[in-house]
Amino acid sequence: MKKISFYIPVIALFSFTSCSLFEMDNAEAPAETLQGEVVDIETGEPVLTDQGSEGIRVRLTEDSWGENATPNADFFCMPDGKFQNTKLFPGTYHIRIDGPFIPLMREDERGVPLADESQVVAINGVTKVKFEVQPFLKVEWVGEPEVINGKVKAKVRVTRAVSEEVFRSKIEPMGGYSNSFQNVTDIQLFVSYSSSVGYRARDERWSNKIEYTGSAFNSLLGETITIESTGTIPAGRVVFIRAAARINYDTPKGSGTRRWNYNDPVQLLIP
Repeated sequence: MKKISFYIPVIALFSFTSCSLFEMDNAEAPAETLQGEVVDIETGEPVLTDQGSEGIRVRLTEDSWGENATPNADFFCMPDGKFQNTKLFPGTYHIRIDGPFIPLMREDERGVPLADESQVVAINGVTKVKFEVQPFLKVEWVGEPEVINGKVKAKVRVTRAVSEEVFRSKIEPMGGYSNSFQNVTDIQLFVSYSSSVGYRARDERWSNKIEYTGSAFNSLLGETITIESTGTIPAGRVVFIRAAARINYDTPKGSGTRRWNYNDPVQLLIP
């Protein structure tokens, strides 16, 4: 009888605990959706990007948690400059994006705010936002890329999407300004079997780059640049290519991440 009387409370406790756990498991999962797009404020065109940590970073912070709120896990735009998160709790969120454009949040070396073009949005159901930004560069195809003996030959043009004067007027007040920030450091030709071709989805056997030191590229702004893939792409394969260029400036400031501006992907059949 003693054994029986000992086990009854234990069984009752276990049953109560199990019910409590079951109730916690029934909590509703986050299901609100945020959809966004990033466009050039001058042209309305999408700001094309890389689908990875070198692309446009999106950071959400739920304001309802107060001053001690920590940001949600960062996520990134798709190559076409759009982003989506379908796993959010309803609430008011601060939305910040960082990419190859003039920073939307700027402050001086003392931490005094200079500008804040981020957004605060109440997310409930499907919520849409648009960010209008000033990209650093514009990268364009010149003519149609060619395929010769398993190699891609492409021509591109790189121009400044924001003038040197405007760039300086917005970046210099942040402190530590250098004229080298506006130097174009490299042009990339990314080749991949993936339609989301970019730095994170490239085939190193065929992708190529041209690097520039100092201000050497300044005289080439607006000029046609020819860049070829490396290696030999097998015949009969379909590949995607994109060109990209970047300047010597990291966003956000101090992160060490210099982000590329891209052009549209092109699909090629290798004869």
